[in-house]
Amino acid sequence: IEDVVDHEDINLYRDLAGGVTSSQLLHGSANPIGGRSAIIKLKWGYKPDEMIYDNSPKFIKFALGENVKQSRYQNGIRFPQTRMGVEQVFEDYFTRGQEYDKSRGTDSFRYDEEMEVISEILKGERYVTCHSYVQSEINMMMEVAERYGFVLNTFTHILEGYKVADKMAEHGAGCTAECRRALE
Repeated sequence: IEDVVDHEDINLYRDLAGGVTSSQLLHGSANPIGGRSAIIKLKWGYKPDEMIYDNSPKFIKFALGENVKQSRYQNGIRFPQTRMGVEQVFEDYFTRGQEYDKSRGTDSFRYDEEMEVISEILKGERYVTCHSYVQSEINMMMEVAERYGFVLNTFTHILEGYKVADKMAEHGAGCTAECRRALE
């Protein structure tokens, strides 16, 4: 997202007028593993690289649910198309990430930008914000994270988070306002 910050977007001006001083810009929700986010200081008239915090925590956007499996996609040619397929995407990437890390320092190692980001997640160096809806998907995502040894930072759009608030608290995941009351 850092590459596409639009410093001329009038909404920056409007947000500043409303009192917003910082924002986390997240990737869309069409893919299980989206893009790296940007945390910016809103400054009207500044260039994007002058707005991006240099020392902010690193985040990435994950997504579950209808957007990811493209339930309204007409041609039906995109993977994943099921909730199980979404889980498999995560399994495949984290398995590849572990193999990638094991190959460091060997002759077979080849730098891969995607795997570098997955490696950061596995090492706890990059936090995950996960767009989610239903209980089964939330449970699945926490189980995948626990299998691979990392903690999900935040669930957003979490429609059924109240059903698994106890599990989320045990896992260490936070959530947006939709389920916060259930965690208290």
